[in-house]
Amino acid sequence: MQALAERDYYTDYEVLRNPYGYFDAVREKGPIYKPEGQDYYVVTGFEEALAIMRNHDAFSAIINLQGAGSPLPFTPDGPDINDQIAAHRQHFVGWDLVSNMDDDRHTKLRALINTLFVPSRLKASEEFINRYCGEMVGKAVAEGKVELMSEIATPFVTMVVADLLGVPMEDRKVFMDAIAAAPPPGSIDGKVTGDPAHSPFTIMAKYFWGYIADRRANPQDDILTEFAFAKYNDGTIPEAHDLVQLGMFMFGAGQDTSAKLLGTAVKFLIAQPELQDRLRADLTLIPAFLEEVLRLEGSTKQEGRLARKDATVGGVHIPAGSKIMIAIAGANRDPRRWENPNELRIGRPKIAEHVAFGRGKHTCAGAPLARAEVRIIMEKLLASTSNIDIDRDRHPNGVADLTYDESFIIHGLTALHLRLTPPTGTSPS
Repeated sequence: MQALAERDYYTDYEVLRNPYGYFDAVREKGPIYKPEGQDYYVVTGFEEALAIMRNHDAFSAIINLQGAGSPLPFTPDGPDINDQIAAHRQHFVGWDLVSNMDDDRHTKLRALINTLFVPSRLKASEEFINRYCGEMVGKAVAEGKVELMSEIATPFVTMVVADLLGVPMEDRKVFMDAIAAAPPPGSIDGKVTGDPAHSPFTIMAKYFWGYIADRRANPQDDILTEFAFAKYNDGTIPEAHDLVQLGMFMFGAGQDTSAKLLGTAVKFLIAQPELQDRLRADLTLIPAFLEEVLRLEGSTKQEGRLARKDATVGGVHIPAGSKIMIAIAGANRDPRRWENPNELRIGRPKIAEHVAFGRGKHTCAGAPLARAEVRIIMEKLLASTSNIDIDRDRHPNGVADLTYDESFIIHGLTALHLRLTPPTGTSPS
């Protein structure tokens, strides 16, 4: 029988569903380890992961979406393969997404994304978040039950991104349905079948092309006009294609991170009723709780990097052309960094140093929004209930029945049916 540490992370369904034992086994071999029979390195050490994430000169993000398990479109040659990467860039999956970009191109587009997350914009979004999640939670509590992922988490975060980007109200249902139909990034069985013209992201892209063309021709006093006329740091206006790609990236990346985080956080609450009571009694503990959930079971399991040149990390020589899986889910449980790393402990020292949102230039730009989204909806859920429990009619064996996305990137529940009890002295309307 194949040893756990030697199994192929990218094709093994059992490992993908619950990767933590696998990453522990790999870490025992070393913080940077190349599994036998595989052509990629797995980085489970916290400091080693940080070093690679921060070293943009030696490591490219071009394989971030396709992962280290996929073949390269060329045969690496020599101690520096920057020219080969440049010549074959368009042959990589997601090559034109900001998460896969390097150097000046990444810096320019990332600056555009950052304009969406200035404090004033986030403050305005919080007002929408409070209002919208209040409506969703109120409806769920009144009904006494809810399927969290499809009825609250995914539509909630999709609508928040739509509001942030200024998508017209009359079009938001289209975006919500498109996102709900899309598989998570890195899904083994995640290819959208049928006519590509009807794929979720093609549908949304058509809308964004229209928005940008219309606002550039007919400017209005709204967010879409600001987006259409956004400028690079050097004062130039981006091509419409770049803005469309950014819009798609926001919907594709943002909704998975936040929606899955909410599902995981609630899973911990129903698994540990005393924790639920503690947070309900003191809602100010929710941010610290969420940071610990991000560390222990964040929504992103791994990132991919390609060695652009020969490098040495943690005493391990990594030749140019090496594919690397940065095991975020492993680094965040490295016992050299975290005491009793497999336990959930609210109030861990320096908890915000986890790498659930990455680090370096590719740190998740939407991290502040994700934290705000999930914090606010957790506050609403806890304040509006006296108990949140799993629906035993749908999950007879409790949390043991829960299933996870078969994705090498995203960690999250496929469904979570809940029973919601209103506060004592009230009853569902």
